[in-house]
Amino acid sequence: MLDQYITNDYLRAFAVFVILFFSIRLSIFIIERVAVVLTKKTKTDLDDQLIARSSKPITAIALLISIKLTLTELALSVVIEGILTSLIYSLMVILMAVLFYVIVDVIVISGLKILAKKTKSSMDDSIITLFHSVLNVALVMISMLYILELWGVQITPLLAGLGVAGLAVALALQPILSNIFSGASMILDQSVKSQDLVYLSDGTKGKVEKIGLRSTRIKTFDNELIIIPNNKLADSTIQNVALPEPKTRAVVPFGVAYGSKIEEVKKIVLKELESIKNRSEDEDVIVRFIEMADSSLNFNAYFYVDSFEHRADAIDEANTRIYNALNKAGIEIPFPQMDVNLRK
Repeated sequence: MLDQYITNDYLRAFAVFVILFFSIRLSIFIIERVAVVLTKKTKTDLDDQLIARSSKPITAIALLISIKLTLTELALSVVIEGILTSLIYSLMVILMAVLFYVIVDVIVISGLKILAKKTKSSMDDSIITLFHSVLNVALVMISMLYILELWGVQITPLLAGLGVAGLAVALALQPILSNIFSGASMILDQSVKSQDLVYLSDGTKGKVEKIGLRSTRIKTFDNELIIIPNNKLADSTIQNVALPEPKTRAVVPFGVAYGSKIEEVKKIVLKELESIKNRSEDEDVIVRFIEMADSSLNFNAYFYVDSFEHRADAIDEANTRIYNALNKAGIEIPFPQMDVNLRK
């Protein structure tokens, strides 16, 4: 129909492209507007996220469809048209994979994360993170195989060759597979979870940020990120402060001078420690007379904090309260000293 008005092939192709792309994009725009109106009536915002994140890949797919239909208006050679068609289809495969990832990420992953927040266990959070990583790898591999098929590369012999050389591939992938299975075993065993405070046998101390497909990220107290392969972490000795429960004990040592009344010291310290912020009310505060040292009478104060995250602050508050209370009561807190006698 356009042949009667536009005789130039390239101008006609451009006109076809503009009409097609505008028509497809207008249709998508109308559908999106209708969807936005409908999703406003829902309680969740997942549908709004889906519309917002899928708009760009859908627009790009519409652009590629318009370009593909436009090629029919040009008198191209079979070779060039084949190359352009394969290129367009390859880009469309990538965009379709991105669109599929967005749909799964918004509907499945985000939905599972919302449900996981309602549970007391953090194991499901780690499983979701691991599944997310596996999904990324699977989409990339499937997309690559399909693109190879589009370009005429026979993937069946390739897969058969991988089957024949399966032992060699398995040996080459052994470190990667070991890390994957180690990460999965730690998650299922619940020995380490995200946000747990762990002390490793090599001296590393920090909070677990993420258990990934290959490695685990630990954030230290100095705000440094340590990345440890999952198989190394699984084989090491781990002290998990968050297990068997977040509640943990704090120990505060202190000393008083010789001549102090033991019962009075205990009474003062007990009264102060009972007012510690975030102290667990389920456990009693205990003050024990430990030893008669060279320069002081040494005590240990024991109390429980509701979570390991509050232990450092609780110890700081306990030390401050003990010092101020003993100082106010006139009880001397000695420091190491040595008397030197000179003989004439």
